[in-house]
Amino acid sequence: MALLPDSSLPADRPAPAAAHANEAIRALVDASGQDWSAVEAATYEVLLVEWAAATRGDPDVIEAA
Repeated sequence: MALLPDSSLPADRPAPAAAHANEAIRALVDASGQDWSAVEAATYEVLLVEWAAATRGDPDVIEAA
């Protein structure tokens, strides 16, 4: 499992999966405000794992998340 960025995409443009996860994170944060339920916190953690995996280009981690 490589933890290096996907070199097939330009460095200044995130992978589509990373952009999707980023938008989901923003929507969750905007909708939740400062008081998070346990479900919202767990969702946030999963989205962070998906985003991190997408920025590294490792589809196995995204699938596992």
